[in-house]
Amino acid sequence: MDGKPSTAVLTLIGITLLSVAPALLLMMTSFTKIFVVLAMTRNALSLPSIPPNQVLAGLALFLSIFVMWPVINEMNTIGVQPYLNGTLDFNGALSAGSGPLQHFMLAHTREEDIALMTRAAGMENPATPEAVPLQTLIPAFMISELRAAFIIGFVIFIPFLVIDLVVSAALMSMGMMMLPPVMISLPFKILLFVLVDGWGLIITSLIQSYAGSG
Repeated sequence: MDGKPSTAVLTLIGITLLSVAPALLLMMTSFTKIFVVLAMTRNALSLPSIPPNQVLAGLALFLSIFVMWPVINEMNTIGVQPYLNGTLDFNGALSAGSGPLQHFMLAHTREEDIALMTRAAGMENPATPEAVPLQTLIPAFMISELRAAFIIGFVIFIPFLVIDLVVSAALMSMGMMMLPPVMISLPFKILLFVLVDGWGLIITSLIQSYAGSG
């Protein structure tokens, strides 16, 4: 009898992965940062429901797959395929396959956030980055991703805030205080966003922020 896993075991593993996939997608990939940045861009444009959440989530999902593809491919090569071929047992495949993902998270996690979670857990500081346990690394990674997303969102908000201030000042100077400024500023925001290729700039910046991490 060879060491390949049975069909029943593979089915059980597949069902388990499908059940935890949403949590893994949110916690251990670039999805959270990308989605938050896209949502903040939508709010900066004063368009609370356009594009709808389904569109933003879909775009964030496929951008995350694009960003994570080198990591996924490496996990498949050193973990999944050896397990399917019977050359690694489940624990060995899990340990080997999680290595690239841990390396990805370490590359995008601030040392301060790792230290924060280490202190919160009452543990000693790890001697090397590779010694950081996942229960500490995952929340630290999420905190770092949210921080980076909010910094990008702040930068995105600035030009649109300037447009709002200019429009509000112009309306007040003309005595049109009853007219909502957003009705006037919205077309200018959309025009500016289109002229500078806003979606392209934001998506390119997000992808480049992960360059070289796989």
